[in-house]
Amino acid sequence: MSAIKGIFSAYFKINLLVKILVGLVLGAIVGLLFQNNPEMISFLTPFGDLFIRLLKMIMVPVIACTLIVGASTIAPAHLGRIGGKLVLYYMMTSFFAIVIGLFVGAVLQPGTGLTLSAIEGKAKTAQSPSVVDILLNIVPTNPFNAIAEGQVLPIIFFCLMFGLALAFGRDSQDETVKKASDLVYLFIEGVSQAMFKIVGWVMQYAPFGVFALIFIVFSKNGATAFGPLANVTASVYIGLVLQVVIVYFGTCLLMGLSPIRFLSKVRHPMVTAFVTRSSGATLPVSIDAAEKMGVPKAIYGFGLPVGATINMDGTTIYLGVCAIFIANAVGVPLDFSSQLTIVLTAVLASIGTAGVPGAGAIMLLMVLESVGLKVEAGSTVAVAYGMILGIDALLDMGRTSMNVVGDMAGVVAVAKSEKQLDLDRWNS
Repeated sequence: MSAIKGIFSAYFKINLLVKILVGLVLGAIVGLLFQNNPEMISFLTPFGDLFIRLLKMIMVPVIACTLIVGASTIAPAHLGRIGGKLVLYYMMTSFFAIVIGLFVGAVLQPGTGLTLSAIEGKAKTAQSPSVVDILLNIVPTNPFNAIAEGQVLPIIFFCLMFGLALAFGRDSQDETVKKASDLVYLFIEGVSQAMFKIVGWVMQYAPFGVFALIFIVFSKNGATAFGPLANVTASVYIGLVLQVVIVYFGTCLLMGLSPIRFLSKVRHPMVTAFVTRSSGATLPVSIDAAEKMGVPKAIYGFGLPVGATINMDGTTIYLGVCAIFIANAVGVPLDFSSQLTIVLTAVLASIGTAGVPGAGAIMLLMVLESVGLKVEAGSTVAVAYGMILGIDALLDMGRTSMNVVGDMAGVVAVAKSEKQLDLDRWNS
């Protein structure tokens, strides 16, 4: 018994990133050793299916709670000119990010040649409604029914409305309304924290789930699966570089600031976010950097915490690239309506993406569901999604780093537009 406890204790002490990468590598190696082995595939399939079911179990509660909490933290009192500028900037850069992600995916076409659909002899169909229907269907006729059925855009819309209403209630001058709203906020925040704990438990199982899912891919596809994995990783990082060069450097140039100086000044929070994979944990480093850049506290004190909650440029790039990868892998190219749905889902849901490691993988589930690519246990979509999970830690480092750089760009741009940026500190 003590030996088992010692094994569990040693396992939990190992860094999660290392464990998932080990699961990925071992799954690939064992899969190559047992090529097209039906007994091994049959034995390991339930372990991969269990991981997919665990993720789907927490998908809607995590997104719903974090969306409500995220929206309700935007105090109406702060939504004046500066607050409005920051929120508008964050939404615009998120829009550009998902467009860049989809563009890179369309050019590089990650996932082509993998043909997971051919393995089972049947491709799944992503049925997407017209643009008008997509926009109308954002508003749910029954929000509880939308939650029960996992209808992504209606869930996002309702939770955003609820969160904003809660924000106004918490800011109310009526003490009764304020107390009631604070109570509801604390309850949902408590549920959110409980869900994060469950996410942590699920992610401890991730190495085993990833091992099983990656084994199936390499057992059925052989060494040809390496190419698509390298392609999707390269595609995400190319998209992140384009976001810096086009959007953030472009913002600096529009504001009359040096892009190279900006990059130099944000290197500490950028590296911290890359290592920790958490924009929330990087917040103290970001605040210190903003202070040294000459951004006034009145701007970064609001902009950085809000940005860590609602500004997820790196995550939206990841969503665009990975959605195209999975669609290509299962033989279902995304049409214009599907891509528009991804844009709307990614931009709106970015407000609720938690600043914790691995949250983007849960958000990817919602994006796939929104375009009809159901991640169901045993499906080719689940296998392709499992491939992404295998390399998710590598992608998470880059996208989290970009999320933080986007927050820094926002507070600098707003400070300069308000003529409140201390140019002496900026140039020092």
